[in-house]
Amino acid sequence: MKILLLSALLVSSALPSLAADNATLTGKWKIHNSIAGNESDSECTLTQTDDAISGTCTSGEMKEVQVTGKVDGTKANWSYESEYDGSPITVKYSAKLNVIDGKFAGTVYVDPYGVDGDFTAAAEK
Repeated sequence: MKILLLSALLVSSALPSLAADNATLTGKWKIHNSIAGNESDSECTLTQTDDAISGTCTSGEMKEVQVTGKVDGTKANWSYESEYDGSPITVKYSAKLNVIDGKFAGTVYVDPYGVDGDFTAAAEK
């Protein structure tokens, strides 16, 4: 009986990490960026098909942009092109696919300015 209970406990404690490893980015996300002391928010609709990421992002100060990216194992990278003060930029995201309670986080890099920061994403309900 003790072995059965211990086995059940071990299996149930492994389930959250298995669910996180099989997470998908498909859905609507509210993304909060903190880049070089600047805070911003955007809303993204992402679709993950096998290892490809596509979709759109928008915010109050940004027109809708097309997102492209890839999933490699438990890591996801995606980007979009936009403008900042009339200059073209590429915003690049990198995250570990570890969606817990409808949230995940990672890093963001803005090229060609060479600034980076962190982001958090929460699933829209």
